[in-house]
Formats: sequence, C-alpha cells, structure tokens
Amino acid sequence: MKGPIVVVGAGQAGASFVSRHVTLGGDAPVILIGEEPYAPYQRPPLSKKFLTGELERDRLWIRQPDWYGQNGITTRFGTRIAELAPSQRTVITDSGERIGYGKLVLCTGSRPRLLPDALGGSLDGVHTLREIGDADRLAERLGGSRRLIVIGGGYIGLEIAASARKLGLEVTVIEMAERILQRVASEQTSLYFRSLHRDHGVEILESTRIVRIAGRDGVARRVELDSGETIDADAVLVGIGALPNVELAEAAGIECENGICVDEACRTSDADIHAAGDCTSFVRNGQRIRLESVQNAADQGDLTARVLSGHDDRYASVPWFWSEQYDCMLQIAGLSQGFDRAVIRRNSTSGGQSVWYYTGERLIAVDAMNDTKSYAFGRRMLEMGMNPRADQVEDEQTDLKALLQAGMPK
Repeated sequence: MKGPIVVVGAGQAGASFVSRHVTLGGDAPVILIGEEPYAPYQRPPLSKKFLTGELERDRLWIRQPDWYGQNGITTRFGTRIAELAPSQRTVITDSGERIGYGKLVLCTGSRPRLLPDALGGSLDGVHTLREIGDADRLAERLGGSRRLIVIGGGYIGLEIAASARKLGLEVTVIEMAERILQRVASEQTSLYFRSLHRDHGVEILESTRIVRIAGRDGVARRVELDSGETIDADAVLVGIGALPNVELAEAAGIECENGICVDEACRTSDADIHAAGDCTSFVRNGQRIRLESVQNAADQGDLTARVLSGHDDRYASVPWFWSEQYDCMLQIAGLSQGFDRAVIRRNSTSGGQSVWYYTGERLIAVDAMNDTKSYAFGRRMLEMGMNPRADQVEDEQTDLKALLQAGMPK
C-alpha cells in the first residue's frame, strides 16, 4: 500500500477501525481525522446520563485521548475535510491542506434533520442532539427552563424526554404519526413506552403536527399546533430523524443511495475507498438499508480494518440496539421492518416483557423491555436462523433456553 490509511470521521466507526488496526499489528500508518476537537467518544450517553449531569465528560471517551499517539495513530481532531480527490488519492482540508492516502476510509456519520427556518427551526432555544457541544448547549438551556417541547416521538426524543423529567421539567412530546415509535416498532412496543412516559408525567400528543415554533426577540417561546392549540416552551428539542453525511462522497463521484453504497466488505464504488457506520447503506435480505447504531458502526469499522489487513471477511452481523428511559432498558435484536405479526411474551419474574416479530413463520426481530434473558435468547435464535413458533414464545411457560438448545446443531 502506497501512502497511509486516512480515516475521515472520528466517531464510533473510526475509533473501531483504528482499534482493530492496532490489534492486528497493521503496518500501514493511519491518520485519523475528526471535525470535532475531541478524541472519539460514546454518543448514546449524551441524551441520558451526560445530559442529566450523572456522567462526567472524561467517562465518554472510547479510548483515552493519549492512547492514539501511544499506538502510532496520527490524529487530526478539529479538522474538516472539504473535498476528496480520488484521482490523486488525496483529501483536502478546508484550509487547503492536501493529505495523500493509500486507502481512504469514510466514517462521516450522520446529522440531525432540521426544522426549516419557516417553521422556526433557527430560533434560539431550538435544539438538536448529536455532538458533545449539542448536549452542553441543551443541558445549559434545560437548567434554566420549566417546560421542554420535544418534536418527534422516536428513541432520541423519548430518551431526552425522560432525562428532562429527571431534571424536573414539564415535558410534552409531539408526534405527527398515529403513535410514537411508529416507524421502528410495533403497536405493542409503542403502547408500552406511551404508558411508561405518561406514568412519569410526560404529555404525549400523537397525530399532531406543528404549525410553527413562535419566538420573541429571536428566542423560542411557544409551539403552535395544527389543532389550533398553543403550548408555551422554554426549550424545544427536534428529534425527527437523521441524514447520512454523503456530500464528500457524492461530489467525488462515489455511488450513494440513502448513504454511501458499500458491499459486504465495506468497499465503495472506488476500489481505494471504504466506508463504515451511519453514513453507509448496504444490502441486507435483498434490500438496501442504512442503520444508525453503535453496533453497526463498530462492526463495520472493525471489519474494514480486517479487510485492509488482508482478511477475507464479510459483514453479516445481526443488528442490535438499545435505549434507556427511566428505569427501563430496551434491547432490540434484528430489524422489525416488514413484519406481519407481533406477539408479546411477558416475564412475571422481572415484570418486563418482550415483543417477537414475524414475517410469515420467520422470526425477524425481538424487542425486550427489562427482559434481558428473552433478548439474549432471541438474539441467539436470530443469529442461528431459528424460527420458533409464535405460540411457543408467547407462552411464558415455554423454556426459551431449552428451545434454543433443541435447535442448535448436534
């Protein structure tokens, strides 16, 4: 390989790549470039314990900041790449500096969708959450607020709603779909979390659209709804999804479709460029998908390092996710999109429950709420391609461990 491996993006995928590269004893020098002025850090706590002040900044690091230099990784934090020049195997910073590469790994991540200015999206007091700086600004705002309005009933919005309630704020969640979590979960899971939040004093408005966020002196003060109702607000959190950061790749002529298109080895349409993490899209079960998760970013980053070290590996992980809200730990294995049946398995011992998703007779996903054992067994069944009958998993008396063992190769 002529030239170093340049990694653009110092998030979970970039950190996973360099960690595996070091473990494998890779010979090629590595340059890790990140737009934020920080070493790679964990993003999930930003909406939870970091936001509430229960977790210090120093506990966010994926690796201690001095680990990179100690292991031969050149870091360029606080550096923005403005352009890729694949024909010259070069990346160009916004200051005009040119950095050559032998192989390039794009770990550019994603960014929150924004409300347009016409709806009040640019007012002071309107927040999104993706980076440490976002969390710092939101925490400061919440510290002097009485009421938070959350626009969007997905996981990020619900996590922040839970954190705000812990801080003593009044919280209203506004979701334009018929139910919260409609895009990602069954009605059973939505109902569980609707009840959980209402039990903690959160107002949830479903099938409700905002007309605009109205301000005074440039600061958000109220949210106007399509019902004609107006809700006062000291702070507004917008959690309406994320967009993959593909602009560098698109401008360089790399194939993109809802993300940077990669194959099973995380190769892009350019033989010298790989990509990993939230910015990528890939084919799974015949459909091109994009995943926003720590697991996907870590696994793809790890895989890319192995591939560039000469291993003939392919990406075939079962997706998994988690969310913490109040005293509930949600663990998800698989992808529920396209399910035609979902059954609930209750756990009278833990007080939790799990939702098992099927397409026909095929098990495709499991949501487990405070039910770690069902999650673990369900995830293993998905990894093995097992399809337990829905009536079996629905019956609390069915021993999932025995069911798993019965289906394992002899």
